[in-house]
Amino acid sequence: MSKVLYITANPKPIEASYSLSVAEEFINEYKNNNPEDEIINIDVYKNNIPLIDGDVFEAWGKLAEGTAFTDLIEAQQQKVGTLGALVDQFVEADKYVFVSPLWNFGIPPMLKAYIDAVSVAGKTFKYTETGSVGLLSGKKAVHVQARGGIYSVGPAAELELADRYIKAVLGFFGVTDVQSVVVEGANFTPDKAEEIKAAAIANAKEVAKKF
Repeated sequence: MSKVLYITANPKPIEASYSLSVAEEFINEYKNNNPEDEIINIDVYKNNIPLIDGDVFEAWGKLAEGTAFTDLIEAQQQKVGTLGALVDQFVEADKYVFVSPLWNFGIPPMLKAYIDAVSVAGKTFKYTETGSVGLLSGKKAVHVQARGGIYSVGPAAELELADRYIKAVLGFFGVTDVQSVVVEGANFTPDKAEEIKAAAIANAKEVAKKF
């Protein structure tokens, strides 16, 4: 049995989101093919994802100096404790499904906050004399992404910094088996939006069967 983190990053309702609606088809197909697997949904716009702020940096500094966790102020305990739980959950998972729109060439801010939360030396990667080494090798991931325009080819391709970013971070963690399911061009060619969505769903279901 595998543990799957289903990480969604769109505050819109599912019926108004191409990324969420295609991802729902993906995860339903995955469940049909892997009924024993545990799927945990992390909605980064609804779950508590602390930002790495002044409280967190101050708390980390105090802990490094030997201060007991219980001696931190309440806000610091809550934030640092939640960050620790998030990275432990991430490490314990076997598979990851990231779901996001392309916003301003990048990922939504709360997804960045989540990735910051799980990017922890000694947990997801480590430093060695020859450089950093990912600690999550053998795991796999899928990124379901909606892009209103065309970014896979043409002049805008170099501006697609979201799917590339997620793959880069996961690769840094040692996760190299990463696939992308892209819903692209619905805003660019609105008359073909449903056709584009249907093709993405068909692709998502095929990827889910082998994930």
